[in-house]
Amino acid sequence: MTPEDALIELLDRVAALQGASALISTNELAQWPGEAVTAMKAQKLITRARPASSAVCPGCEEECVMPVHTIPQPSGDPALFIVCDKRDDIGRISVPTASLEQWQASGDSIAELLAGLLGLQRPNMGISSAGRWEIGMLKGTKHSSHLALVVDSTLTLSLANHSIPLTQVLALDAHGLKLDKHALLRALDGDERQPSAGIGSPVWRKQQAKAAADARHNQPGGSRDKQQQIRDIWATGKYTSRDRCAEEECAALDMSYSAARKALRNTPDPTSSTT
Repeated sequence: MTPEDALIELLDRVAALQGASALISTNELAQWPGEAVTAMKAQKLITRARPASSAVCPGCEEECVMPVHTIPQPSGDPALFIVCDKRDDIGRISVPTASLEQWQASGDSIAELLAGLLGLQRPNMGISSAGRWEIGMLKGTKHSSHLALVVDSTLTLSLANHSIPLTQVLALDAHGLKLDKHALLRALDGDERQPSAGIGSPVWRKQQAKAAADARHNQPGGSRDKQQQIRDIWATGKYTSRDRCAEEECAALDMSYSAARKALRNTPDPTSSTT
């Protein structure tokens, strides 16, 4: 995974939740490129969230998501543990405090980041309409326009009569998060010349190709459709473990076991399930 892959993964999660806070565990962040995580934290794209109240039980291979219990200790550090009620040979399992740490990103935190990168003052801080977050007034050479972050199936920037996918202008590399302000200004002023960077550039065309690939993944029968199908099956409560669900259903969905199991990672327990 590259820093750019980590950024796209995060933006996709926020878009899937319609801008609500997407939670990422510390364990998952450990699998992302270190420089990407450092930049996201330093530039406040992700901020610390409240500790999780449940965790994957490490007691056996079933990986059940279980509530975490807390007992105060004289030292001041609480004892955290899970009580297994599925097997007689496990009982109480200690849970490290670090495993409950999690981080969050939302439509509002992304809008705040973009305003900072552009040097804009956000109007009505903290107030947004459904699926839209105001960033500020962007002034070009010829025109000015309100700039807003909008979520539908993806995150886009809206200015004047333009709608620009956020992944086309926001990048993450070893030097941190960067926004292509010049691309936004060209769109605002109607400059259709092909730049060496930004919209119309080779990098932009590469991103357009990625967007086309994403569209294929998003179509019925595509990879994301299959991911949603396996999640919907898990949500029915038909299976008592994610491993079993992935194993039994992956062939019918034409998915590999690893892809099916990954799609079920961090999914909530079904209300009718015993796990």
